[in-house]
Amino acid sequence: MSFDDATIKFYGQHAAAYAERPMAPLTRLQRFLQGVPPRGAILELGCGAGRHSAEMIAAGFDVRPTDGSQQMAAEAARRLGRPVETLLFSQLDDDRRYDAVWASACLLHVPKPDLQSVLMRIWRALKADGLFYASFKEGEADGRDTLGRYYNYPSEAWLRQCYEAAGRWHFLSLDRSRSRGFDNRPATMMHVVVRKAVT
Repeated sequence: MSFDDATIKFYGQHAAAYAERPMAPLTRLQRFLQGVPPRGAILELGCGAGRHSAEMIAAGFDVRPTDGSQQMAAEAARRLGRPVETLLFSQLDDDRRYDAVWASACLLHVPKPDLQSVLMRIWRALKADGLFYASFKEGEADGRDTLGRYYNYPSEAWLRQCYEAAGRWHFLSLDRSRSRGFDNRPATMMHVVVRKAVT
């Protein structure tokens, strides 16, 4: 299935408020973009209000912004001044189309048994040597936050195994940061950057 109905419903009901929340600095995104070919094709999954897509578009990249919530996609489209697709992770069926995939704080909502299949879809959608970023809330057991949103809460060891089972990757970095989400609770975020390995 690769999505959770209650989580998507939450973002649909709170799209406008979520879009107004302060965002983290763009330093991590800007560093990521240095590894993408100029004017390269980038798929953004879970684009939210579109702030990261706006940065990538301004930098000259060919960006496809998407979100799993129809209301959130509409909010992003309004801010970007261009269409934004409603796309569930399970609907991604592109083959070697993108130079990069950016998935900030969205794959952490994929039900744990489905994450490997979603990563396989992303691997297939990337061109040779394509770059991929995703972030996750670190934990040991999946569950819901105080707002009712589902999180897969992976450990580093489990997450690495999931990536390795989904496709061949060159792991470039896995680092951590502390943050506060929409629920205002502190969390440890794992930031994973990999390249698609084809040989």
